[in-house]
Amino acid sequence: MPVFHAPPMNSRSTLYGDPLVELLLTARLHDPFALLGLHPHGGGWRLRVFNPRAEMLFLHLPSGLTPLQRVHPDGLFEWNGAEAPPRPYRLAVQEDGRVRDLHDAYAFIPVLSGHDLYLLNAGRLHQAWRTLGSHVETREGVSGTRFAVWAPNAERVSVIGDFNGWDGRVHPMAVHGGSGVWELFIPGLRPGELYKYEIRNRASGEVLVKIDPYAREFEHRPGTAARVRGEGAYAWQDQAWMARRGDWDWQHAPINIYELHAGSWKRHADGRPYTYSELAEHLVPYVRDMGFTHVEFLPLSEHPLDESWGYQTTGYFAATSRFGSPDDLRALIDALHAAGIGVFLDWVPGHFPQDRWALARFDGTALYEHEDPRLGLHRDWGSAVFNYGRNEVRSFLLSSAHYWLVEFHIDGLRVDAVASMLYLDYSRQLHEWLPNRHGGRENLEAIEFLRELNVMVHQEFPGAVTIAEESTAWPMVSRPTYLGGLGFGMKWNMGWMNDTLSYLRHDPVYRRYHHSQLTFGQLYAYTENFLLPLSHDEVVHGKGSLLDKMPGDAWQEFANLRLLLVYQLTTPGKKLNFMGNELAQGREWQPAGELDWWLLQRHWHVGVQRLMRDLCRLYRDLPALHDLDFAPEGFSWIDCHDADHSIISFQRRARDGSCAVVVLNFTPVTRQAYRIGLPVAGRYGEILNSDSSYYAGSNAGNAGGVSAQPLPWMGLPCSAVITLPPLAGIVLTSELA
Repeated sequence: MPVFHAPPMNSRSTLYGDPLVELLLTARLHDPFALLGLHPHGGGWRLRVFNPRAEMLFLHLPSGLTPLQRVHPDGLFEWNGAEAPPRPYRLAVQEDGRVRDLHDAYAFIPVLSGHDLYLLNAGRLHQAWRTLGSHVETREGVSGTRFAVWAPNAERVSVIGDFNGWDGRVHPMAVHGGSGVWELFIPGLRPGELYKYEIRNRASGEVLVKIDPYAREFEHRPGTAARVRGEGAYAWQDQAWMARRGDWDWQHAPINIYELHAGSWKRHADGRPYTYSELAEHLVPYVRDMGFTHVEFLPLSEHPLDESWGYQTTGYFAATSRFGSPDDLRALIDALHAAGIGVFLDWVPGHFPQDRWALARFDGTALYEHEDPRLGLHRDWGSAVFNYGRNEVRSFLLSSAHYWLVEFHIDGLRVDAVASMLYLDYSRQLHEWLPNRHGGRENLEAIEFLRELNVMVHQEFPGAVTIAEESTAWPMVSRPTYLGGLGFGMKWNMGWMNDTLSYLRHDPVYRRYHHSQLTFGQLYAYTENFLLPLSHDEVVHGKGSLLDKMPGDAWQEFANLRLLLVYQLTTPGKKLNFMGNELAQGREWQPAGELDWWLLQRHWHVGVQRLMRDLCRLYRDLPALHDLDFAPEGFSWIDCHDADHSIISFQRRARDGSCAVVVLNFTPVTRQAYRIGLPVAGRYGEILNSDSSYYAGSNAGNAGGVSAQPLPWMGLPCSAVITLPPLAGIVLTSELA
C-alpha cells in the first residue's frame, strides 16, 4: 500500500468548542459512542476517529480510499459523506511512514446480555468470567477482543496497552446504564496482548491504572499486566475420571492429601522451580508411588509476591504464570487424574492485597472491600476484607470458585482462613471492629456467602469437595446448609493437630501426665467431617520441622516421628501431610529453595519415607482404616486409660465388619508380654510395625503376628500377649478371613 502525504488540518473546524471533544482530549469522556464512530449527520453521515499516533487516516469506500480530515492536532479525524460506508467499514492508517488496514472499535456497539448484567448485580452470576474480562471473538466477520469490567463509580474507563501506547484517551469504554459494567470491542487485537484498565473516579477525578479482575492470564512477575487469552479449548483426556467422580462416595473413600507448594517441591541446579510440565513428569509418578490419593496445591492463582506462597492473590481467574501457561496446568491436572490422583486447590476468598494496581479501591472507592477499616482491613496480614454483602462481589467470588472447578477440573477447594471470615472481631481489639445488625460478632454476610458457595459446588459439581480451614469451635461447619450448617464437606481438625503435637513435644517420661491430649479428641471427633492436618503452617515461621518438634536423641526423634505418622494415618478422619513430612526434614520449610531430597542418602530418612509409603497404601487399601472415618461406628477404644505406660489401643472398623487393631506405645521402653484385648480368637497378622528395621527402627515386634485366645480382656472376649516396640505403633488384622 502506498504512503500518502497528510493534507492540511481543517482550520475551519469548530470542534474546539465541542464539549464532547474536550472531554475526549482530557480523558474524561463518559460516553465515547456519542462522539466517535459513524453517526447520521445533516442528512448524511459523519465518521469521527481518534488516533493520536496517526499521520493520516483513510476510509475504504467502494470508490477507493478517501482521506479523513484531521480536525484536531491531538489526533481527531473526521469524514462526512452522503452515503454510509459498507459495514463493517475499514480504515487505513499511516504511522511512521507505513500504512496498514484496521477496523474502528466504535463501529461495534456493546453487546453484553441484560440478563447477565442483572445476575451480576443480583450476586447470582456464577460464570461471570464469561461476561467480564477479555474475550477473543469475531463480530461481523472481524476478529478482535471484547473487554468488560465492573467499575460503577468511574467517570471514564479505558483499555490501555502497547496497542494504543498506553494512552487512556484512545479506547474509552461504554457503560451499560446503571449496571456499572463497561464494555468495548477492539478489532484486530489478538491473544497475547498485554493490557490494563485506566479508570477515572467520577467524584475525585483520580486516575488509576488497574489490572483486570477477571483476567485469565497475566504476564510474568514483576510485571502486572493482564494478557489477552485465546479461546482455544484444551483437549481433556480425563473423561473417565470425571464420570467416576460424579458417583464418588467420598465420605467412605480414602482421602490422603499431599499438600504441595509448586515453587519449592523441586528446583533446578540454577534455582529455577519446576514448571507445570516438569511437575507432570516428576511429581505424578512420585505421588502415585507414595500412595497418596490427592494432591492439594497451595494457591496457584496469580500473585505478585513469591513470599506470600499464593495467599495474597491478585488474579482470581488466572493460574500463575511462574510455572507455565494455563494449558500447562491443565495438562498437569490431566496427568494426575490419569494416574488416579485427585486435585484440590487452596482458594483464598478471605482477603486480598492492597496493591494500588490490583483490586484495592478499584474504581477510586472501596469497591471489593469495605470503606471502614474496622470492617475492611486485616491488620495481621495487611490485606483487605471482601465486602460479602455486595452482590457483585459475591458474583466475583462464586465465579472464581466455579472457574477453577469447571476450567481446570479441580476436584475440590480448600478454603483458607475461614475463621477470619466468620468473625467480625477476628484478631481485633475491642475498638477495632463493628458488630453486626444484631449486635453480635458474627459476619452474617460472610456466613451467607459460604453457604452459597457450598450449595453451588455440591449442586453443580457432583463429587467435588469443599474443605474449611476453620480453627474455632464454630458449630456445623461440615453439615448441610438445610440443617443450619455452613455446608462444607470437611473441616480441618486443628484441635487434634495442636493436642497431638503438644503431647509429642513432651519428654516421654512426662507424657503420662498429658495422656488426655491423646484421648480427648474422640469426644468431638464425629461432630464434624474432620480432616487431620500436618500442614505447611506447622513447619514455618520458626516452628521448625516435624522432626524438630520431637524430643530425645536422634533415634528417639525419628521413632517419635514415625509414631506420629502411624497415629495420624490410623486415627478416624481424612489425612493431609505437607510435602517434606515424608522425608523427615531436619529444618523447617524454605519456600525459596527445594525440599532436602539429599536426605534420602541417609537410612533414617529413607526409613521415614518407606513408612509413609506403606502407611498411605495401607490406609488406601484397608477399608477398616477409611470406610467409617466420619462415623463413631468405625472406632472403639480397646484401652484409653493406660497413662502410666503411655499406651493407647483401639479398633477401626468398616461397614463390611472387617476391622484393624492399632496399638501405640509413646515411651522408648519395649513392653514385653503386654496383653491386649481382641474381638475374636485366632491368628492376627502384624501388617505394620513402625519399629521395623526396614523403617530404620530397632526391629522389636511380634515376628509377623500373634495368636489370640478366648480369654476376655479389656472388655473384649479374647486377648493376646504381644511385644510392643518402643516409640512405635503396630497394626494387627485377623487372618480368619
